[in-house]
Amino acid sequence: MESGTEKFDVAVHFALPDAARDIRTAVFVDEQGFPSPAEFDAVDASAAHFVALECGKPIGVCRASERGDGEWLIGRIAVIKECRGRGAGAELVSAAERFALSRGGRFAVIHAQTRARGFYDRIGYSVFGEPDEEEGVPHIWMKKVL
Repeated sequence: MESGTEKFDVAVHFALPDAARDIRTAVFVDEQGFPSPAEFDAVDASAAHFVALECGKPIGVCRASERGDGEWLIGRIAVIKECRGRGAGAELVSAAERFALSRGGRFAVIHAQTRARGFYDRIGYSVFGEPDEEEGVPHIWMKKVL
C-alpha cells in the first residue's frame, strides 16, 4: 500500500496476469455477456495491469495505457461481484492515475459503461464527446485532469 490509507493492496504488472484474466472473464464475459475474444485485445500486451488484493486474494483489476500527448486510457475496470461497493474500484483507478502521472500523464480518459457514470462522476471524471456503443452496450467517454 502506498499511503497507508488504502484498504487494499494494489499490485502493478507489465503483462496480463492470470488474476486479471480470471476477474475480467468473470465480470465482463460471464456476468455481463461480452464476447470472450473481444474482452482481450492488443492493448493488453502494452498496458500496465493493476490488481487489487484483499487479504492476499485478487478482487479487482484495471489497466492503463499511454495514448500520447499526455493522455492515458484507463479501462477494463472490474471488481468481483461480492466485493463491490467497498472502494476497490476507486482505489484501482487512483493507482492507475498515479502511475500515469509518474510517467508524464496529464489526463486520463475512460470509455465508461453509461450505467457506471455515477461512479466515475464521484471520482472526478467529466463527460466529453457523444455516447456510443461498445459490443452493443451504451458507453460514454469521460476525462480527468491528473
